[in-house]
Amino acid sequence: MKLKSHVKLIPFLLIGSFAFFFSCQNPKTTVDSIYYGGTIYTVNPEFEIAEAIAIKDGKFVSVGSQDDILNSYESSHTIDLDGKTVYPGFIDAHTHFFRYGEGLRVVDLVGAKSFDEVLLRVENYAKSHPDEEWILGSGWDQNLWEGQEFPSREELDELISERPVLLTRIDGHAALANQKALSIGGVNASTKMLGGSVIVKNGKTTGVLIDNAIDLVSEKIPQTSEEQARQALLAAQENCFAVGLTSVVDAGLDKKTIQLYEKMHQDSSLKMRIYAMVAPSPENMEYFFDKGPYQNDHLTVRSFKVYGDGALGSRGAALLKPYSDKPDETGFLLSKIEDFENLANQFHEHGFQMNTHCIGDSANRVLLDIYAKVLKGKNDLRWRIEHAQVVNPEDVPKFAEFSIIPSVQPTHATSDMYWAEQRLGPERVKHAYIYKELLDQNDMIALGSDFPVEFINPIYGFHAAVARKDQNNWPDEGFQTENKLTREEALKGMTIWAAYANFEEDLKGSIEPGKLADLVIMENDLMLEKSENLRDLPIWSTIVGGETVYQKAK
Repeated sequence: MKLKSHVKLIPFLLIGSFAFFFSCQNPKTTVDSIYYGGTIYTVNPEFEIAEAIAIKDGKFVSVGSQDDILNSYESSHTIDLDGKTVYPGFIDAHTHFFRYGEGLRVVDLVGAKSFDEVLLRVENYAKSHPDEEWILGSGWDQNLWEGQEFPSREELDELISERPVLLTRIDGHAALANQKALSIGGVNASTKMLGGSVIVKNGKTTGVLIDNAIDLVSEKIPQTSEEQARQALLAAQENCFAVGLTSVVDAGLDKKTIQLYEKMHQDSSLKMRIYAMVAPSPENMEYFFDKGPYQNDHLTVRSFKVYGDGALGSRGAALLKPYSDKPDETGFLLSKIEDFENLANQFHEHGFQMNTHCIGDSANRVLLDIYAKVLKGKNDLRWRIEHAQVVNPEDVPKFAEFSIIPSVQPTHATSDMYWAEQRLGPERVKHAYIYKELLDQNDMIALGSDFPVEFINPIYGFHAAVARKDQNNWPDEGFQTENKLTREEALKGMTIWAAYANFEEDLKGSIEPGKLADLVIMENDLMLEKSENLRDLPIWSTIVGGETVYQKAK
C-alpha cells in the first residue's frame, strides 16, 4: 500500500484553525493548555507549519495560526514558545526498551576500547557489588579493539572464578561467559544447537557464545523481581523522555513483561507509550492468540518479533555468499525455514503482524519469500522486516509487491561503515543500508535505533539518515550518500511513518486535532540547522498527552 505523496515544505505556511470541539468566538473555549509563538511542524499530509496549538484532555483540539488560537481559546496554562520549534513526539520504531532498563543495572561495556578495559570495568563492578550472585555486563564490541578479534575467557576466569559472569556483545548476538557460567549452562566444546554456536579453539571453549547458544547460559540467570523491573523501566523512561522519545517499539517481549507494562500504565507510573512485539514462545502465542490484537492510548499488542538470523558484527548474519573476511563462513538462520513458514501462517490466521529481524541478504530473501506466500500481493497487513540491512537487488522490489514495511536504524550504517566492507566486500556492501532505495518501494520507511545496541537519542538517527556521517561528522563526503534521506523524510520516519508501521497513525505521529498531544520542543530547528551541529541539539521539553514529562534545566 503506497502512502500518498506529500507537498514540499513551505516555511511558515499557516494551517487554518480546525476545531475538534466546536465553540463560539465569544466567549472563548477553555482548554487545558495553549502553546503559541513557535514553528510547529505538524507532519500532517501536507507537511504544513503552524504557529499555535490548543490541548484538552490529552489531545490536540486545534492547530493553526497564533491569532486564531488565542482568539478562540483560553487557558491558565498558556506558553509563549518564543520562537522555539515543535515536532510530534518522536517514535523509535525498533528498541529493546525493557532490556535497556535492565542494562542500567549491569556493567556498562559500551565504548570499551580494549578487552583490558572490559576486564577493568568488570573488576570494578564486582568489587562494588559483592552480593550479586551473577556478574552481568553488556555493550562490548571487538570491532573497536586492535585486531578486532573475539575475546577469550582465560583472563576473565583468572579475574572471577567463583561467580558466574556473562558479558553480552553490543548487538545481543554474542556473549562472553566465564567457566563458572559455562558449567552452570552445561556448555562444553562439543555442545551443538540450531541457530547458534559455541566458539572452540584448540579443543577448548573460548567462552564466546553466538546467538541461540547464549540462551544455554542466560536462562540460568535468576529472574528479575517485579520491583527491580519497575525501577529499571522508570530509569529507562526518564532517559528516553530527556531525548524526546514519547513512544517506543519494544521488540521481543514475553507475557509477563507486557502485563507489567499494563500495570504501570494503569497506575500512571509508566507514561511512555509502548508498541509491544511479542516473542513467539508457545506460551506467549497461546495467550495472545486467544486474547487477540488490542490497542489503547498507551499500549498496542498486535505483532510478533521473530529472529531470522544473527548480526553482521559477529558474523551470524546469514549471507548468500561467504563472508569476504571469513571465506568458510556464511552465517546462519536461527530457525528452520519450515518453522518460519509455520509461524507466518499462524500470525496471519490470528491477525498479527510478523516482524522479522533480517540482517544478511540470505535471511532477507528467505523471509521476504515466506511473506510473499502468505500475503499474496498488495495488502494492508503491514508486515515488517526489521533492519533489512543487506538486501540483494533482486529482492528489493518484493517490499513494494507485497506491501512490506522496512524498519531500519540509520545509526547502524554509521556504526558499521568502518568494517562493513571487510565483511561484505566492495560490491556487496553497496547493497547494505539502502534506506532511500527501500523508502522508494512504498513511499515510506520506519526509523528506529535498536537501542541499547545504539544510543537512545533519536536525533543521532536523524543525523545519520540525512548526513550518513558519524559523531565526528566523518567521512567528509558521507557514507554511500545515494541512500541518505531528506530531512522531511527522516522526520516522517521517526513520527508519522513509524506510527503507520505500528497501526497507530490515527493516534499519533502528527500534530492534528483529535490525536494524542505528544510533543517535542527544541530551541533549534532540525530542518534548518547545519548537519554538523545536529547531534548536539538539546531537547527543551517533552510532553506526553499534554503533560510535561521532561523540562530542560535552566
